[in-house]
Amino acid sequence: MRAVIAEDSVLLRVGLVKVLEAVGYEVAAAVGDAEALLVAVEEHRPQVVVADVRMPPGFSDEGVRAALVIRRQWPEVAVLLLSQFVEERYAADLLTSNTSGVGYLLKQRVANVDEFVDALQRVAEGGTALDPEVVAQLLVRRHRDPLERLTPRERDVLALMAEGRSNAAIAGALVVSDSAVAKHINSIFAKLDLPQADDSHRRVMAVLRFLEVA
Repeated sequence: MRAVIAEDSVLLRVGLVKVLEAVGYEVAAAVGDAEALLVAVEEHRPQVVVADVRMPPGFSDEGVRAALVIRRQWPEVAVLLLSQFVEERYAADLLTSNTSGVGYLLKQRVANVDEFVDALQRVAEGGTALDPEVVAQLLVRRHRDPLERLTPRERDVLALMAEGRSNAAIAGALVVSDSAVAKHINSIFAKLDLPQADDSHRRVMAVLRFLEVA
């Protein structure tokens, strides 16, 4: 699987290259700014991009804006954003543009190689991966209907869904059965008034409702 990396810190950029190559990715390009990122994506058409949120020249939201361009022009390219701090609005911006193949992690997750690689793989395969700290802040901040209809356990399940976890992974994290997770998810769909559709679409809609971008 081909990847492009955009990170202005040379040390982190080199580290990301080594991590990705160690688990079988072909790193087609590793650049230090958003403009070079767009050039590299156009040239190499990778399956996944790993990009810093803040890059030269302004160190504000260059990575996010580049990611939105990528999702608009090359929607088949998955994007995983990395950030030094919790800024959940960037995750919401990215999810608003496209609901598959997107991720937002704090840079500290890169230090846990297994956790980072797992999140990257989920994103590359078309799923989502939101940092647990972002999800935790959203849980504290969201207290309005319809989310307040959910039980504490259903909130736990929805939070793990927002991180991009599968039913089996949610069951493992909460130490419950797969059938219990399925029941909680069906209850979440009902309480959030999500229309009948395939379950993968309703999972996305539930996460968007959680983020309040839908």
